Amino acid sequence: MSFDFLQDKDRIFTNLYGFQSPELKAAQARGDWDKTKALIQEGPDWVIEQVKASGLRGRGGAGFPTGVKWGFMPKQPNPERPSYLVINADESEPGSCKDREILRHDPHKLLEGALIAGFAMRARAAYIYIRGEYIREAQALQRAIDEAYDKKLLGKNAAKTGYDFDVYMHRGAGAYICGEETAMLESLEGKKGQPRLKPPFPAGAGLYGHPTTVNNVESIAVVPTILRRGAEWFSSFGRENNHGTKLFQISGHVERPCVVEEAMSIPFRDLIEKHCGGITGGWDNLLAVIPGGSSVPLVPASEIMDAPMDFDGLRDLKSGLGTAAVIVMDKSTDIVRAISRISYFYKHESCGQCTPCREGTGWMWRVMERLVTGQAEISEIDTLHDVTKEVEGHTICALGDAAAWPIQGLIRHFRPELERRIEERKSAMKVAAE
Repeated sequence: MSFDFLQDKDRIFTNLYGFQSPELKAAQARGDWDKTKALIQEGPDWVIEQVKASGLRGRGGAGFPTGVKWGFMPKQPNPERPSYLVINADESEPGSCKDREILRHDPHKLLEGALIAGFAMRARAAYIYIRGEYIREAQALQRAIDEAYDKKLLGKNAAKTGYDFDVYMHRGAGAYICGEETAMLESLEGKKGQPRLKPPFPAGAGLYGHPTTVNNVESIAVVPTILRRGAEWFSSFGRENNHGTKLFQISGHVERPCVVEEAMSIPFRDLIEKHCGGITGGWDNLLAVIPGGSSVPLVPASEIMDAPMDFDGLRDLKSGLGTAAVIVMDKSTDIVRAISRISYFYKHESCGQCTPCREGTGWMWRVMERLVTGQAEISEIDTLHDVTKEVEGHTICALGDAAAWPIQGLIRHFRPELERRIEERKSAMKVAAE
């Protein structure tokens, strides 16, 4: 193996699999809430500079530099317009299941991170928006919040820092669209979960019209460890502009599906061999991989084998790292049906606010269903691709892009398979007619 795998001493999430208790005492034994007061006394600007220097990019899918995002918040607190931190735990992307492990087994990492991040952004409170289906995870998180308040780590004079900071948990109701940051803010305010037009951006006018930053669970949970171990330590992993450790969620046709913390930029082959025991039926049986959750285009086996699993490496393959939800498909997969099923998901989850998405997602799904059985003309493949381009980039949020990209990836890499089905059905109909 050529890659330097992440060593146990460098793991941030040391209770990822729940072998130890998630409770406060056990979390403190693992190093959480250690010298939190000293970190906060370094000042908000120091915290933001450390996060910038670490190279941490958002772990929710977009990959925007976290420290830069925090820097957009107002520097001077305004009692009449308090700032807020909103933590996105609405993990609804098909294939993604990393945040639930943090919420279940390491919730205190998230809460300590929320306190430090909130302080850095001069925020008054944090709202954790958790996916409605995450019932046990919500219970575990609420227990952790109660423990932190009980030990005065949150609330008035949080962790004896002189800083007042509250954390609230809010449960969603099963809408994928509420994972989009402005739709999440609408939902938190008690409105229909529909994305807002930007600008204004949340840092200017977010929750209740106040300055707000929305961050993913993993992005916030790694911050205390980065500050304790140093920005240079975190940035030592991964390629340039793709630094740090990352939770990968690997499902599908591998011997051992898992969630694992690894260094960024690990080659796909090494990731699967080391942590999943290889592809079912061997590497020759690999067909394609969706490397970042269902919203990114698939990558065929020949291109993904030695690809670095990071933001830039997968962008070069016209796909994306997304949430690092790696969906592996072997040659037993009906690839057209798989993408059709994903199309149905986005048609179902569209909020209906934007016409291209409301109308386009249903139209694309219906065409995909016909392509599964070959009930189409070859010219319709180009028409379908044209429609994806009309949907992509023409909606308020990225759900339109998420619906278009899987189909674009299918046409780009598996057009011969689509044409084969159409020709086969035509031949079969001709024989039947004769």
